[in-house]
Amino acid sequence: MSYTPSSGPRTLYDKVFDAHVVHKNEAGSYLLYIDRHIIHEVTSPQAFEGLTNAGRRMRRTDCTLATVDHNIPTEPRNNFKSVDTFIKENDSRLQVKTLEENVKNFNVPYFGMTEARQGIVHIIGPEQGFTLPGTTVVCGDSHTSTHGAFGCLAFGIGTSEVEHVFATQTLIQAKSKNMRITVTGKLNEGVTSKDLILHIIGAIGTAGGTGCVIEFAGEAIQNLSMEARMSMCNMSIEGGARAGMIAPDNTTFEYLKGRPLAPTGAEWEKGVAFWKTLYSDKDAKFDHDITIDGTTIAPTVTWGTSPQDALPISAAVPDPAKVDDPIKKAGMQRALEYMGLEPNTPLTQIKLDKVFIGSCTNARIEDLRSAATVVRGHKIASNIIRAMIVPGSGLVKKQAEDEGLDKIFIDAGFEWREAGCSMCLGMNPDILSPKERCASTSNRNFEGRQGYQGRTHLMSPAMAAASAITGYLTDIRQFEIKKDESAKVEIASDEEDKDLQNSSYTHTEPEQPSEADENVAEDEVDDIPSPVAATATATAGGMEPFTIVTGIAAPLEKANVDTDAIIPKQFLKTIKRTGLKVGLFYEWRFQKDANGKDQETDFVLNVEPYRNAEVLVITGDNFGCGSSREHAPWALKDFGIKCMIAPSFGDIFYNNSFKNGLLPIRIDAATIKEKLIPVAKNGGQLKIDLPNQTISDDKGNVLIDHFEVEEFRKYCLTNGFDDISLTLQLEEYISKYEQVRKDKYSFWEGGSALVKFPMNIKEQKFTKSLTTYDVVHQDW
Repeated sequence: MSYTPSSGPRTLYDKVFDAHVVHKNEAGSYLLYIDRHIIHEVTSPQAFEGLTNAGRRMRRTDCTLATVDHNIPTEPRNNFKSVDTFIKENDSRLQVKTLEENVKNFNVPYFGMTEARQGIVHIIGPEQGFTLPGTTVVCGDSHTSTHGAFGCLAFGIGTSEVEHVFATQTLIQAKSKNMRITVTGKLNEGVTSKDLILHIIGAIGTAGGTGCVIEFAGEAIQNLSMEARMSMCNMSIEGGARAGMIAPDNTTFEYLKGRPLAPTGAEWEKGVAFWKTLYSDKDAKFDHDITIDGTTIAPTVTWGTSPQDALPISAAVPDPAKVDDPIKKAGMQRALEYMGLEPNTPLTQIKLDKVFIGSCTNARIEDLRSAATVVRGHKIASNIIRAMIVPGSGLVKKQAEDEGLDKIFIDAGFEWREAGCSMCLGMNPDILSPKERCASTSNRNFEGRQGYQGRTHLMSPAMAAASAITGYLTDIRQFEIKKDESAKVEIASDEEDKDLQNSSYTHTEPEQPSEADENVAEDEVDDIPSPVAATATATAGGMEPFTIVTGIAAPLEKANVDTDAIIPKQFLKTIKRTGLKVGLFYEWRFQKDANGKDQETDFVLNVEPYRNAEVLVITGDNFGCGSSREHAPWALKDFGIKCMIAPSFGDIFYNNSFKNGLLPIRIDAATIKEKLIPVAKNGGQLKIDLPNQTISDDKGNVLIDHFEVEEFRKYCLTNGFDDISLTLQLEEYISKYEQVRKDKYSFWEGGSALVKFPMNIKEQKFTKSLTTYDVVHQDW
């Protein structure tokens, strides 16, 4: 079915979406072309395995760029010899080795642990110029929304969709709604983009943007640097949005010009001419339009276990006794208990144990400069057990060191680490111990996010730095910034920033591992899928059809159940899709006894008859919010759950569920409480009839005479069709689009194929001039 874009006024999202439609089917689903795909070690192994098992090739390796970030240690790599000897955790090491094997087998450009350009996925893309305005950008990570700062349509995807992009360079998508958040006026002193986005999430809630792509606009947004814009879009996902976007402008173009993978010459000029058209037309229609007065926003921190639990630093811990809504009240009480806080306590009286400055939200050079300005001339407080600075990439680390920022941090008592995700999600050795309280510049404060029973307060880099010095949550406006000229932070020019990204600098080539090193994990290599055969051709895949399911329904009376709660991060260290039953709701289903052994709690799925539940009935909004990890539906499926009913779902989780043969059903909260929860609480069964879109009880009474489900999703589920097989039938349309792309959007061509890797370089060093960094290559 051909697709004709609207001839009327369009939003920024509409324009980028329209430019990538390959095909629209009769059910109204769109096949979008994907320009940029970034992959890492956690969400890619099962996708590569799927390609191999189906005998499929990667369609466009030049559109994909790989790195490692989630699992790797951030300790110094001076003595790095091999992955086998450096990564101590078996499961983390296996994921990294599997990625290294896969990128070699499929010829994907890769920034590994000996490469200075290695870093967090959402930092390396922009700094290399791989991220370009107007592109579609995806990654198996929910914070892919970061790239929307460049006017991209950027969103997180699950592993099944990672495989879909590998095989077809497309994704099947439904059209999102348009939301605009306009921030008027100028931000006050001490208020950063992190404060702004936390304020917005606190205002709209973590489900406020569900089903929408948010465009950030207004004077306050236009005044932000590119790095600050990236922080805004990074956390749009925490507001429930599918993506966040900011229209590209001269700030965008100046940031990108001259970066390694950006177009040059005539192609650059052609690109800029197109990118300047990417803005929302004057009379474009938005489904939701919100205006916020930027001059009223104060430095902001979180107090609870959701990013929406955000308040001005001058406020006090809220009091559940003042809340009437029972679900909201119960959620606040649980959050306060988990966080170990008393209502009405001034936020500035909350004492800290650790400080973490890093993550894909706030680990760029601008963030480190901001923190260093605060830290200069101070020492961390005696009660701070550990304070960490984790640069977002090897190049950010190198640049910070050339500016002397590392010395400022080290002198103050901070640890200066290597690039990686680090304590943001605690999948690596950088974690909180139980009940430790952390000031963090990351993006999520979910229960257990930074470590089992760890307590996280989100804030800006400047506020986190000040809190490290005082030992308490601190109002940056009240903090004394020392102006010691002898320790002045040297700020590099924008040209120096870009020249550093342009360099092909790598770490000194590591020593070759000894034979003993190579044998450390020889057995692990057997678990890595073998490469695709040179003569492989596409084969059909499929799922078990979903038609009618009759099963025990388990009640879950909670709101904002995030994917970290559904499947904690320690269970993500796998290269398989199965075996995750034990991790489902792990921290709710189990608690440690005095000997450190797991003991079952009275959580609903531990109680008869719900141990055999096939339907989950949730009373609160936003089930499955948070991460893009497809492990959440895998764990539910492994347990035996086939259908989830809730008032609303996190967008990525909702999508991932269908990819795995699960049926998420949206029904309003009042109807769930009135008609479905009583059946579930009585241990009854529900009959889910997908063909007729009805729900009945075990006595044959029709409780819901019609529930909504997109026609195309229903078609795939009832027939057990695999998305990739269906898409491969549209090869003619994909090839035709690629021909148009080569001509009309030629400035997007090249991609990761432009990445240069030095070969046979025994020694590299930087020499600094007034305006540039030069890499001196010796012994080619």
